[in-house]
Amino acid sequence: MRTLETTNMSESGSEFILLGFPCRRDIQVLLFVIFSLIYLLTLMGNTSIICAVWSSQKLHTPMYILLANFSFLEICYVSSDVPKMLANIISQTKSISYARCLLQFYFFFSMCAAEGLFLSVMSFDRFLAICRPLHYSTIMTYPLCAWLVVFCWAGGFLWLLTPLTLISQVPFCGPNTIDHFLCDLAPLLALSCASVSGITLICGIISSLIIFLTFPYILGTYICVLSVVLEIPPGSGRHKAFSTCASHLAVVRLFYGSVMVMYVSPGSVDYPGMHKFVTLFYALATPFFNPPIYNFRNKDMKEALKKIMNVLFWEMSKGFKS
Repeated sequence: MRTLETTNMSESGSEFILLGFPCRRDIQVLLFVIFSLIYLLTLMGNTSIICAVWSSQKLHTPMYILLANFSFLEICYVSSDVPKMLANIISQTKSISYARCLLQFYFFFSMCAAEGLFLSVMSFDRFLAICRPLHYSTIMTYPLCAWLVVFCWAGGFLWLLTPLTLISQVPFCGPNTIDHFLCDLAPLLALSCASVSGITLICGIISSLIIFLTFPYILGTYICVLSVVLEIPPGSGRHKAFSTCASHLAVVRLFYGSVMVMYVSPGSVDYPGMHKFVTLFYALATPFFNPPIYNFRNKDMKEALKKIMNVLFWEMSKGFKS
């Protein structure tokens, strides 16, 4: 049986050990149950949004098309690291191959970048709908919406190509134990047997750039939106507009709050335990909270979900009767 001991270059070149959450066996079982439940609820919640948008003709608008794509992104995002994390919690080996480690890093952080782009595009959509309502239908057309969706997906994956290429050229030797539950940049580069100061700087700039490009834009957009919303007379759609913006801002606060703690002020997460906790928050908690935030605050979404539930119950009752 493999232990968690470190190995030399010959073995570390083929696989890494993801230390994960080293604790007593009973606590690991408890963590496995909790994380599995959160993961399943995340999949169900985001899938419900996709089904609601797909099934309701009323929701076939750019805002909900973007939301459905965002929910699909969250499913891919959380599935890029959580299944492996769950497997390692109950496993004795806790190993991941070198190739799978690089792929996990690439897919996880590509979708993290894509999430920032989607939040920017969604804020642009709300800006047009509330600040430029007379021009909304002529500007936010379905072809433009499709191009924006392609831009977010492609932009996220292209953004991480340079860090992936740089990391793939780093030689690893000596210890191969990563004190994390996923292949994150800093713990991975810490295992290099060569100087990686230049690569760390470049990757840090690329990571920070996506944050400093999208977050100020989102913030400025919603400042303009809220200033217009506050000027709307009560009872004239003000509550609906404010509710929609509040939902988007809640998601922005969840995502950027945790990401900026990790990558903009890294000194606050020097301890490995805190590093894992912050990463776990934006990797698992943020996708988990998104569906309740959007569903509970959106009347149209709640109506579409009720129709889906009624159809499901009706089909189930037919099955029981037959």
